[in-house]
Amino acid sequence: MSQPDHRAYLIALARIKGIGPVRLRLMQSHFPTLYDAWNAHPAELLATGLDQKSIFSIVETRRTVQPEAELERILEKNINVLTWDDAAYPKLLRQISDPPPVLYVRGQLADADAWAIGMVGTRRATVYGREVTEMLAGDLARNHITVVSGMARGIDAYAHQAAIKAGGRTLAVLGCGVDITYPPEHRKLAQEISENGALVSDYPPGTEPDAQNFPPRNRIISGLSLGVVVVEADEKSGALITSDFALEQGREVFAVPGNIFNRSSRGANKLIQQGAKLVLNTANILEELNLSMVTSFITAQAVAPENDIERSLLAQLSHEPVLTDDLVNRLNLPTEVVTGTLALMELKGMVRQASGTSYVLAREERLPYV
Repeated sequence: MSQPDHRAYLIALARIKGIGPVRLRLMQSHFPTLYDAWNAHPAELLATGLDQKSIFSIVETRRTVQPEAELERILEKNINVLTWDDAAYPKLLRQISDPPPVLYVRGQLADADAWAIGMVGTRRATVYGREVTEMLAGDLARNHITVVSGMARGIDAYAHQAAIKAGGRTLAVLGCGVDITYPPEHRKLAQEISENGALVSDYPPGTEPDAQNFPPRNRIISGLSLGVVVVEADEKSGALITSDFALEQGREVFAVPGNIFNRSSRGANKLIQQGAKLVLNTANILEELNLSMVTSFITAQAVAPENDIERSLLAQLSHEPVLTDDLVNRLNLPTEVVTGTLALMELKGMVRQASGTSYVLAREERLPYV
């Protein structure tokens, strides 16, 4: 018999009403596996510290739910499943006090999403709000910062669209299943987001959008982000719920100043009064979060040596030309190995040919190679 899939039982337990992160942690610490927790006798569940109501919910749910079959149906829809026990689970999100046990993903999360900024605001954006959002989201994307939002009408949609247009990555956190498009007119946008980032939700596939789903999902928008930018928001706006979560999670809150006579600017202006960082341009965000060097870091990663021969050649090169024959003699390597490696390194932008038989570093500034 094959080993039970841990994800299947975490999904099954996490979708039971009343079984949240705290109770799941209790079960994980008490039972050898969640397969054991799922199949445990009520008396065993009681010993973990669960209350009678939660135990009743578990017993009733397992009468009708087959965890392995449920997982198979999800995967057949090309939906990825990440649990908080997976190495690929977003590191920033793992740091918050109540990380979702399960994330459903359409598209791909990436290491680059560790540099992410949330952008949120009103569904009734003004022309000014749209222009500011497109400027900031586009600039962030061009600086290799992932833009995170909620795919709602207005500011959210403009942020996603601007990031995609700039050739960057964007993540949309949904208040429904990732197999459902809400609002329905964003079907094309949802597809573009999944191709240039990911649609993310902690609600199981098939979950319809409901008003009560959206405030909790905002903690994921802020949880995936180093900071949150509020562009336009009324004083009772979902965007302000996101900024509250950001503060609780120790993330930076930014706000764009707006027209004092415009209702959609009241919330953002009030945030500035309360100490949010005022945003006049993208540099304000990058500098506050020390993100100005992200582009340089990513570039450096792209040109980092891949093997010992590349490392050895880089150690011998500077801004002064060095003959290929000298490199062969210094490193005691075959000529064809040195010339072939140098040719590849030139294609990667690491070195350049100074003359027919000599090379220099592509840049005078050298990064430390380890």
